[in-house]
Amino acid sequence: MLACFLGLALTLGGCSSSGMPSLAVPGIGGGGDDADSDINVRPANYRAEIVAAMHAYLNDPTGVRDAGISEPAIKPVGGLKRYIVCVRYNAKKAAGRRNEYSGTRDVAAIFMAGRFDRFSETPREAAHEGSRGASREQANETENASRGPCADAVYAPFPELEKLAR
Repeated sequence: MLACFLGLALTLGGCSSSGMPSLAVPGIGGGGDDADSDINVRPANYRAEIVAAMHAYLNDPTGVRDAGISEPAIKPVGGLKRYIVCVRYNAKKAAGRRNEYSGTRDVAAIFMAGRFDRFSETPREAAHEGSRGASREQANETENASRGPCADAVYAPFPELEKLAR
């Protein structure tokens, strides 16, 4: 009899709301879209945050050429959706080498909770393996997927990055 009473109490207790906060961790499976709402806040001051981060990221932050930046967009990064901003630039190879540039590069600036988190380098060239014999449309989709989250980015001039000093 006691076992039946305990079983009924546990069953009914599981149906009620405990008032306890959810243990779901934002961005870690099982939480649904609502779990990402705190993490995926549109970055408000992304340009200034990227300039500050690039100052430390580049070996020689002076003389950056051809700088471009995209608008923040939610994209998949490592299996999770995050706000990213694509940055394109051509930086000097190393400090002291005046006119030697490394070539145009793209990086994805990843944001969490509206703040800069890290850079993720994007592949320089798309892998064309596996696209032989495919239609032009399929080959383009494969190429864009292999270029990462910045494959379809639309860049606007980013003069703040070109004005970096030591």
